[in-house]
Amino acid sequence: MRSYAFERPGTVTDAVRRAGSGSAFLAGGTTLVDLMKLEVMTPDRVLDINRLPLRGLDTTGGGLRIGALERMSDVAADPRVRRAYPVLGQALDLSASGQLRTMASIGGNLLQRTRCGYFRDVSTPCNKRLPGSGCPAIGGENRTHAVLGASGSCAATHPSDLAVALVALDAKVRLQGREGARTVDLRDFYLLPGDTPHLEHDLRPGELVTEVVVPALPWARRSTYVKIRDRRSFEFALSSAAVAVRLDGDTIVEARVAVGGMGTRPWRLTAVERALVGRRATEETYVAAAATAVEGTRPLRHNAYKPELMKRTLVRALLELEQTR
Repeated sequence: MRSYAFERPGTVTDAVRRAGSGSAFLAGGTTLVDLMKLEVMTPDRVLDINRLPLRGLDTTGGGLRIGALERMSDVAADPRVRRAYPVLGQALDLSASGQLRTMASIGGNLLQRTRCGYFRDVSTPCNKRLPGSGCPAIGGENRTHAVLGASGSCAATHPSDLAVALVALDAKVRLQGREGARTVDLRDFYLLPGDTPHLEHDLRPGELVTEVVVPALPWARRSTYVKIRDRRSFEFALSSAAVAVRLDGDTIVEARVAVGGMGTRPWRLTAVERALVGRRATEETYVAAAATAVEGTRPLRHNAYKPELMKRTLVRALLELEQTR
């Protein structure tokens, strides 16, 4: 790990004022410190933001507002989250390990970097780490890589379980920078790699995530998160699905569907949603709708299994909702 300056700003305004091109914000540190040790990230200034007033969980406005510094374990355990948005609690429960969830912040989880082995190995090229150096994953080991949204420059998957659930629920992020505050749809916040995979999100220089806002969706009580991985704990998704469905009798009248482990960002499946709406809530409907998920997939040499796994994950998640009727 290289030397760096360490500062503790006392206000959000002070934090964004001090932030520069060579600085990094520190919350739980579960990603940043790890990558600094590997010298994947080498900031010359680290700004500890844990003293900032960015905590709290509020449901009084009809939706859900989560402060960016709230810890993952606290949000997952909150009865308001478990009751009104079970998909969020489940996605958090299935993230990382219990120890890490007590440290990691909500904002930090949304901004965590990819787990691609080439990105984390400074002895190999990586366009995310060093633009223009190449992407060994395209022709190399790519079993865990993306089949949606990849380009010739990058096929790394997005690692956050929480982000998948939030994208399914039309969540937004509040950002604070030198030019003031703004709100961005989380679905649009993450950028496709294209020719610039080092630009991962719509976060301007010095900007800070301050809050996550989830709209009021009373029927999101019928939601779930399913995660498929190589081992049962502390492992990132090969495939995951966040689904929420509103029924009128046996008929699906509204649906939200997103997947993880498949794309270079959390992937909303609007075609699957359309295929569900207006149909009876049956396994036959789920299988037919899930078949539309593979449109546009581009498997690599070692991950051709992923489109079929995505379909099966979606069907499993939808069938699990049958238990909540």
